[in-house]
Amino acid sequence: MNIRKGNPEDMKSVLGLIQELAIFEKEPDAVVITVDDLVRDGFGEKPLFQVFVAEIENELKDKEIVGIALYYYRYSTWKGKTIHLEDLIVKEKMRGTGLGSALYAEIMKQGKKDNVRRVEWNVLAWNTPAVNFYKNSGARILEDWQVVQMDEAGVNSFLEKL
Repeated sequence: MNIRKGNPEDMKSVLGLIQELAIFEKEPDAVVITVDDLVRDGFGEKPLFQVFVAEIENELKDKEIVGIALYYYRYSTWKGKTIHLEDLIVKEKMRGTGLGSALYAEIMKQGKKDNVRRVEWNVLAWNTPAVNFYKNSGARILEDWQVVQMDEAGVNSFLEKL
């Protein structure tokens, strides 16, 4: 297994993993981004995200991307620069191999290298293997906080009322 920074040529495989995650999270139709979006947004003049990819050599001796950790920088008014881990995805066939732990460690190393004061992410409450993994790693799950989002339709509706 090799973990490295992703490049534009990896985005087709990255999108495939994102779609696999959406199916796992019972939202198979939620992914609307394209490979072109990922290339533009991750590798343009002002990249919006960075990604580590984990690859293995498959049975045909080709390199296959089997996991990703996609992250971006945020700013906390209390802590300063932070990393937000948007997604840590491991192909189903590779779960339980240590690949997820290796990607997770890579994010923590990046945070240390960048001197961030916090690395944060969201986890679905029903994803008990992930919840247990994060707790066992020393992460705190903030029970009192709730994720708040407004989708495109909600934004449009809100603005129409102004």
